[in-house]
Amino acid sequence: MSLQTPFSSSIGVVLKKSDSDLESVRQKSIGNVKFSCFSLSSSSGLNLLRNGRRSGVVRCASTVDVENLELSSGVLFKPFEEVKKEEFIVPISPQKSLARQRYFDDCEAAINEQINVEYNVCYVYHAMYAYFDRDNIALKGLAKFFKDSSDEEREHAEKLMKYQNTRGGKVKLNTIVSPPSEFEHVEKGDALYAMELALSLEKLVNEKLLRLHAVADGNNDPQMADFIESEFLGEQVEAIKKIADYVSQLRRVGKGHGVWHFDQMLLDEGAL
Repeated sequence: MSLQTPFSSSIGVVLKKSDSDLESVRQKSIGNVKFSCFSLSSSSGLNLLRNGRRSGVVRCASTVDVENLELSSGVLFKPFEEVKKEEFIVPISPQKSLARQRYFDDCEAAINEQINVEYNVCYVYHAMYAYFDRDNIALKGLAKFFKDSSDEEREHAEKLMKYQNTRGGKVKLNTIVSPPSEFEHVEKGDALYAMELALSLEKLVNEKLLRLHAVADGNNDPQMADFIESEFLGEQVEAIKKIADYVSQLRRVGKGHGVWHFDQMLLDEGAL
């Protein structure tokens, strides 16, 4: 059997006399072009040969839709037509982001809110650092711990700002609440009071992150959800556990000499 492929939109199938002893010619497929088989072992095959030609050649053709050839997967993809859709048009206005794609206003606003949360917590931790670093308090381990915590929260805010710009949003910084400057507590003492406040703040931040994740899910933004999961949620749970341990230890040692030993432990951990 041989194939003839004219320059027209058809494909010819030629059966020669030498092929007449074949039991059947199975259905063939080229792209979306299909042609059926001929059975030559019966009288119908002989009639086909008799009616079709005297020279020993039978031709059959199947029309090919050249303009809409399908891929083997059955998916029809026309990239130069697809990019003409509105969502793929590159903005001309200099006020619009060129990178923004499927980044909804709710997600943009939620990211800005979380930036504000991180900066507020950063501010509180910085106030705690300043308090414990005073010469009449002089708990250097606690001062260092809260200084590091403040730096970490600021890094989180900057990471969120970077992400906002990556997705084509606009960073909007909101007002930061003024934190307290005194952390003395008559019953608990300043160390325990400050550490309990830090634990509450970390839980608050975690709650805000979970809500941020819910916003991403609600807007069908898996990339944003993955960013929050990979960059924040695991680290936040670990921070809560660590500070919870510190609260338990400070409750055991009380307000006296034990606080000094706890403070030295924080210094030693920072030196490792």
